[in-house]
Amino acid sequence: MNEAKLYEVIRAPRVSEKTARLQEVSNQYAFEVAKDATKADIKAAVEKLFDVKVSAVNVVNVKGKSKSFRQRQGSRGNWRKAYVTLAEGQSIDVINATA
Repeated sequence: MNEAKLYEVIRAPRVSEKTARLQEVSNQYAFEVAKDATKADIKAAVEKLFDVKVSAVNVVNVKGKSKSFRQRQGSRGNWRKAYVTLAEGQSIDVINATA
């Protein structure tokens, strides 16, 4: 997998209170990924970009919320989130990542 494809698969880290708790407790990290990315693609991209060993990948399809603006109904886009579990002793600094 070439470097450009890696950056297309992993779009951005998802940072929230829940993901911070997951990092401390179970060494899991959350990323927004491409809609057509497979678990194998996500695993390869994280291992190459951050130089870590991935033990598991769980993927969630998130449905966009319905919103209204000035009496018009609309919706935000659907997106995909991946929870990546790293091997023991591995970690990623998602705040200062230069990948």
